[in-house]
Amino acid sequence: MATSATAVAAEATVVAAEASDAPDVRAGDGRRRRALLGLLLPVTALLAVELSVRAGLIPANLLPAPSQIIDTLRDLGAQGLLGHIGASTLRVAAGFASGAALAVLLGAAVGLSRHAEALLDPSFQALRAIPSLAWVPLLLLWLGIDEAPKIVLIAIGAFFPVYMGVASGIRGVDRKLIEVARLYRLSAVALTRRVLLPAALPAILTGLRNGLSLAWMFMVAAELIAASKGLGYLLSDGRETSRADIVLAAIALLAILGKASDSLMAAIEKRSLAWRDSYV
Repeated sequence: MATSATAVAAEATVVAAEASDAPDVRAGDGRRRRALLGLLLPVTALLAVELSVRAGLIPANLLPAPSQIIDTLRDLGAQGLLGHIGASTLRVAAGFASGAALAVLLGAAVGLSRHAEALLDPSFQALRAIPSLAWVPLLLLWLGIDEAPKIVLIAIGAFFPVYMGVASGIRGVDRKLIEVARLYRLSAVALTRRVLLPAALPAILTGLRNGLSLAWMFMVAAELIAASKGLGYLLSDGRETSRADIVLAAIALLAILGKASDSLMAAIEKRSLAWRDSYV
């Protein structure tokens, strides 16, 4: 009798363990299905282009086959492609870090103070409407053709989405929460850390993701004008030499790097929101 009871208990333990693992398994299967579904469209498009070029339906000099672009990437790899990727990545990292840091400070000031909003926000909204290429001649005149104008242009691109996210996130915090915090006599630092930051965090993280995407776009604008290395330089070189394969190879690398950096930011966003939920 005792043996059968022990066996029943052991079986119940196994069943409970399997039941607890089941949601993780289902979640993993769901992620894999979504990943495969996301690959369906680009893989189908690449296959269609490959077959169309091979069949002569599309001129290969205007739209090279994906297999030719892979060969071009292999050739560029032997000619220092990693140097171009590294140069562009470092420029984006430096410009995004500086632009986002300034945007967080000024966005917080505008979100917290109506006077700062009245003073700064109209000018920032006007500057936000200026196209990226319009900044290039002025930055070249002011800063020359070295790295400084490229990084400043990327910082400008990253600044405005982050600024908007921080300012709108803090401004949208429920004022009742702030009033309750003041009733408990929280200091300014405690109010920011325990009320404002957790409540505004989703908008801030969305602004950071958008800012990073624009940083890559502004990087291309900077390197198209004045650069001797980088993915934007490859785009310009491919255009000048009528090499559509080089242009498309650079575009493919930009898409991959942009997606990789956005995925990294998405992972940071997920962890940050999980921390906020556990903290609150």
